Amino acid sequence: MEAGMLTGILGVGVGDASASPTTALLLSILQESTGRIATIVFADRLGTSLEPECKMYRLAADVFNDAAMLLDCLSPALPRGPRVLLLSSSSMLRALCGVAAGSSKASLSAHFAKWGNLGELNAKDSSQETVISLLGMLAGSVVVSYVSSPISTWTCLVLLLSIHLAMNRAAVRAVTMQSLNRQRANLVTSTLIDQDRIMSPQEVSMQERIFEWDGVLRWRSSSPFAAARIGLSLRELLASLAPAHERTGSIRDTEARLTRLIRLYGQEEFLVWYDAPQRLGHITLKEGAAAESQLKAWVLVLWTAHRHHAAGADATGAVFETSLEVHRRTLQELSSRWSDYSSRLRSAGWDLDIASLETRPGSRVRLPARTGSSRQ
Repeated sequence: MEAGMLTGILGVGVGDASASPTTALLLSILQESTGRIATIVFADRLGTSLEPECKMYRLAADVFNDAAMLLDCLSPALPRGPRVLLLSSSSMLRALCGVAAGSSKASLSAHFAKWGNLGELNAKDSSQETVISLLGMLAGSVVVSYVSSPISTWTCLVLLLSIHLAMNRAAVRAVTMQSLNRQRANLVTSTLIDQDRIMSPQEVSMQERIFEWDGVLRWRSSSPFAAARIGLSLRELLASLAPAHERTGSIRDTEARLTRLIRLYGQEEFLVWYDAPQRLGHITLKEGAAAESQLKAWVLVLWTAHRHHAAGADATGAVFETSLEVHRRTLQELSSRWSDYSSRLRSAGWDLDIASLETRPGSRVRLPARTGSSRQ
């Protein structure tokens, strides 16, 4: 961090006889402004996904920080114009690191505070970071006396950053979460349906990917074959129900289709539709949908998409009637097993009361039973 600050100071004009104090001040303000704007945008766009994907963002924070340090070290070698752009990018990455690290650390601290001792855990974590920083300063004081040439400096920098990322990756992979986010839900439920076996949280932590595409559907450990979105508005669901040739124009047939879909899911806290030609699942949650209902909706769209994919309906484009029948059959089978699935998942250590499937701000719909229609 100290090296990054020093190179940043050199980059904005300190040590350059041709640079004025005003120029250096303006460049410093530009860096700070870039970082703060990045903080606001990042928190607004990805704030919802920080807790469900806390392992991914905890490692991403280290990647952001190390990348910012590399840019800081490169900046003195560039002309003033590219240098300003480089330092602004560095400030932006450091701001992203702050948001991702702070939020993911809070989620992980809550995970480790098994007895509600969050304050004690944070105090001990701060003490641990202080000890590590002191040891790092002592080690750095010894190393700096032997490293003087640019080649040796960059060799040590790249080596230490590689070790840093490798150790943090191993630490993040060792964390065992009990909540079912999208990736873990794919692994656990597809194995349960396919093999009638419950994967433990420890087993899943060894198989899950730290960096995963948002919303992809995998059957066990297969390659992605579809994607799904949860928490969609009624308008987005209506657009997915429209015939393919009408999606760019007026929607005329969707009201009857939506009515049939509402009847199908009348006893559920969600509406699910899988668009086979687009290979995209849509989940609209009803008002007051519980965390377990959200999980059931995700399992339903995963199983439905898998059946369409296995039948080759993705390529041919399933008609509405055929697709609706697949949805009905899958819902009946899943509902008949869900009580057993739920109890077995809880017994294996999974917490089904944590809603970890929405990674973007979602909406809820209210469906008045007396009218048979829907409004948001």
